[in-house]
Amino acid sequence: QVQLVESGGGLVQAGGSLRLSCTASGRAFSSYAMGWFRQAPGKERDFVALISQYGSNTDYQDSVKGRFTISRDNAKNTVYLQLNSLKPEDTAIYYCAADRILSRRPDEYDYWGQGTQVTVSS
Repeated sequence: QVQLVESGGGLVQAGGSLRLSCTASGRAFSSYAMGWFRQAPGKERDFVALISQYGSNTDYQDSVKGRFTISRDNAKNTVYLQLNSLKPEDTAIYYCAADRILSRRPDEYDYWGQGTQVTVSS
């Protein structure tokens, strides 16, 4: 069992930055691939970024490549998402998720956090 808690969301102007954190409780954090997803009002939950168990592999949605960076610190049981050059269309609730395999599909993930709101004003 893994419990995930996100933090770091907030209100920021377009062009600004935020760093989201997701801290896991439970054992064997390093055995899980981690993903970030987001859901805007009235839309489906979309893949944003993922990172492999020891950070050697990452993957990003095309719209965030070059602006967002995913990383992890297994000693702290934490995965991060650095959001730079934010745009109003990045506004959404951001969720982290954990699973044993790397996947862009949200239905593949077994464990989810409660989400953190990111709002980008124009």
